[in-house]
Amino acid sequence: MAPMQTRPDSGHSPNLTAARELTIDEHHAGQRIDNFLISCLKGLPRTRIYRILRRGEVRVNKGRIRQHYRLKSGDVVRIPPVRLAQPAPSRGPAPALRERVEECILFEDRGLIVLDKPSGIAVHGGSGSSHGIIEAMRAARGERHYLELVHRLDRDTSGCLMIAKRRPVLTALHAAFRHGKVKKRYQVLLKGHWRGRARDVETGLLRNTLRSGERLVRVDESGKVGRTRFVPRTPGEQASLMEALPFSGRTHQIRVHAASTGHPVAGDSKYGDREFNRHMRDHGLRRLFLHAVSLSFENPGDAAMLTVEAPLPAELLGVLTSLGLAGGR
Repeated sequence: MAPMQTRPDSGHSPNLTAARELTIDEHHAGQRIDNFLISCLKGLPRTRIYRILRRGEVRVNKGRIRQHYRLKSGDVVRIPPVRLAQPAPSRGPAPALRERVEECILFEDRGLIVLDKPSGIAVHGGSGSSHGIIEAMRAARGERHYLELVHRLDRDTSGCLMIAKRRPVLTALHAAFRHGKVKKRYQVLLKGHWRGRARDVETGLLRNTLRSGERLVRVDESGKVGRTRFVPRTPGEQASLMEALPFSGRTHQIRVHAASTGHPVAGDSKYGDREFNRHMRDHGLRRLFLHAVSLSFENPGDAAMLTVEAPLPAELLGVLTSLGLAGGR
């Protein structure tokens, strides 16, 4: 399946790619331009990709764009000539990863897979790892099968993740996410004692990408508004087990909103509290305590309401037991 139409310019030397004009099809519509270039220019450092974007060397429909621009079907992307490193021999995902991903499937029908993504595995390659969930699934099923991520989870977040097996299912679920018709429920351990009842946090979230490609988000009124409801399940003195219900899907939304309340997520090395995280390691926490416990939505395959649940992983249950919070699950 060809991802797009390509019209190269003539003439290039070894390792120097020709300038290309790529016409975006429906399979790549909605992807950020920086992520699109990362997939197109394998072997080119991220710093170089962000540099050619800043300099305006990449054009979309003959105009300059910013690195967070989302591609639309029919866009014409011009990629300038770039010199790539000699590519290393390509290796697919390890058999152990392919087997593990298949074992994580919670639900599957003709058009959709919902799996329980393990913590520590990226949803796709390119963010510090050569292969992620989607590459492993494609390797397990074979390239002739259509498989696309419906949404994303952070590398260190575990839980429910949807993969579409048919294009109409993908577009229907994207529309459902846009219109708030997919209900997401997370379990999360926050620092300190949560006082009072449920609380909605609604703020602007401004995303910044560093030269290294690392993404950071901060509360800023000029950013896109996100809303998260935090519901106490078992408040403790050291930490509180909560439910987090995001009403939008901004990058790192739950983690940034939690930190903004003074109750950062346990195990969060980016937005959390280092001393608190060290204390949580004494209780066995070796990862981010954030788990997508359920998804509820209308299944495009049969129009029936569907709820898929992923139980809290054993290593997180052990932390709750150590803290005396396990009874509140």
